[in-house]
Amino acid sequence: MQKKVEKKLLKLFTGELSATIIFALVWIEFLQLYRWTVPYLTSFSSLYAFALLEFILLQGSYYWFLKLKQTKRKDYSHLPYRQLKIFAVFRGFNLFLIGIGIIIMIYQLVVFPIEFFWFVFLYFFAIIEYINYYHIRLSYQSIDEIKELIRQKELRSSKLAKELKTFNNSQKNNNV
Repeated sequence: MQKKVEKKLLKLFTGELSATIIFALVWIEFLQLYRWTVPYLTSFSSLYAFALLEFILLQGSYYWFLKLKQTKRKDYSHLPYRQLKIFAVFRGFNLFLIGIGIIIMIYQLVVFPIEFFWFVFLYFFAIIEYINYYHIRLSYQSIDEIKELIRQKELRSSKLAKELKTFNNSQKNNNV
């Protein structure tokens, strides 16, 4: 059981980190190979949405890395207070950045409508990743996970969301 959990966490960690790196490499490659992509990929709004997406993916990778390290120590509890506090700060900062993205979206639509759809694609991809980590689990990787989702007939909270809920409840209890 221990090895199975470690293998899954390693896959999640390396998958998120690999996606972050591959997306950046593909971005750079497209800029070099296809001149027509330059205005789309180098506009402020596209770079903003892409950086937001990469930032959120790195947070996911970091979370799975911490869970992997914890599991290797045979510790299956929530992350320590200090680490959960970091993710609570990330969650708030992400919301701030997503809010700025709404302003950029309005500006983009008015000033540069031709680049609007690329920005929206990246921006919503980042929001979906944010939701996947900090609220509702949206990614299901195996047939067994998909079958379980169908049986439950509802989406589950993400692992990080559950840990942050416990963290927030302990914060409230300490302040009372």
